[in-house]
Amino acid sequence: MAQQYPTAPQAPAGYAAPIEDPGKTLGIVGFVLAFVFAIAGIVVSAIARKKSKEAGFDNQLAKWGLILSIVFTVLGAIGFILYIVAIAALVANGEVTTY
Repeated sequence: MAQQYPTAPQAPAGYAAPIEDPGKTLGIVGFVLAFVFAIAGIVVSAIARKKSKEAGFDNQLAKWGLILSIVFTVLGAIGFILYIVAIAALVANGEVTTY
């Protein structure tokens, strides 16, 4: 008869590390950039949102960063156009000279 050796106790299975959203940090950066430099906020937030979607997460900060960046970019473009129109009107009226 074969001799049986006692088996060593099995170590308990450890807990798996929680899966974290890969676009979380980029989402935060994109949200902050929406207020500082809106065009960069669009790019970073879009990348963060894509990474999160691919991993199955819903990244709300990236979503809001993208929305705010687009809104601030449009408002900035409208403000720039109004500024140019105002300068052109002042020059046309002779209130500002161009020399």
